[in-house]
Amino acid sequence: MFRQPAFGIAISTLVLASGLMTTPIPSHSSTKQNTDNQSLSIPSNQVATSTASFQTTALEKSVFEQINRYRVSHKLPKLKLNANITRQARIHSQNMARGKAPFSHKGFEQRVAAIHLGYNSAAENLAFNQGYSNPANQAVIGWLESPGHLNNIKGNYNLTGIGVAANKQGEVYLTQIFLHSTK
Repeated sequence: MFRQPAFGIAISTLVLASGLMTTPIPSHSSTKQNTDNQSLSIPSNQVATSTASFQTTALEKSVFEQINRYRVSHKLPKLKLNANITRQARIHSQNMARGKAPFSHKGFEQRVAAIHLGYNSAAENLAFNQGYSNPANQAVIGWLESPGHLNNIKGNYNLTGIGVAANKQGEVYLTQIFLHSTK
């Protein structure tokens, strides 16, 4: 969390990477739809007042439950949580939190290939935030307000995995991968 000394106002950051969607075609090439990275401003009453220690698995569960509640409220089927997808999402979030990977969708195709499931479409939502008492909730709010991320959330997918990682600076990285499994 950062503070503006003259006014003592808490400032926090939420950054969303563009929603990424990949649909394999018979020649094994893929098409991508990207929107520009977006920064969102959140009211200061939703900002943590101290550096929090986050339970990343609880945050993952929270994202999963919020996304499924949204889908059900819009008459879409619930997503099933998949351990292999979650593993790849966690690895990406951990790599971003440790500075081993940039905050981006770079390597998305490799993450999906490492899941070892037959699929006909896949997508990924990313979020980075700092200074919030509930970083999972802030990420979901940001995704729901972003057309590209919302398209992924509402997409024709049946499986998902969520990975969350935080570092010593209080930065929280969230990755959600969506798949439409053919099995």
